[in-house]
Amino acid sequence: MPATRDIRDRGDLDVLLRRFYGAAFADPLIGPFFTEIAGTDLELHLPRITDFWERALFRTAAYGRDAFAPHAGLHSARPLTAAHFGRWVQLWRATVDGLHAGPRAERAKAQGERIALAMLRRLAGPAPETGGGSGGFVPLAALRLRSVA
Repeated sequence: MPATRDIRDRGDLDVLLRRFYGAAFADPLIGPFFTEIAGTDLELHLPRITDFWERALFRTAAYGRDAFAPHAGLHSARPLTAAHFGRWVQLWRATVDGLHAGPRAERAKAQGERIALAMLRRLAGPAPETGGGSGGFVPLAALRLRSVA
């Protein structure tokens, strides 16, 4: 059954984030960053990340943390690559699409891609051959195929 309603509130974010992190923790490519390297406790992490997304989508929660710092710590333990961020985006988009449809869902997917690309650029630094640190990361939105009608 396709998703029929948009993300409405913090409760929807909680369900969305639990499903996303369930997939992310189990993923063979990015799961070890959560489970082995960071040792993420989902019940501790969930209220913080829900605040982050509530602020991003509804402008209602107070999120005063540095979202980059934990990722920099992970990167120093084991480098995060374009493939890792690309997989994160794939899982995020699939989770959002599996539960929601509407303007906030679209904003959540676009924001996820922007965050992934910004994090990757900050972690990788400028690449001499490209002038940027994307490391080959192509946002999934850029890969949409459009039929000629």
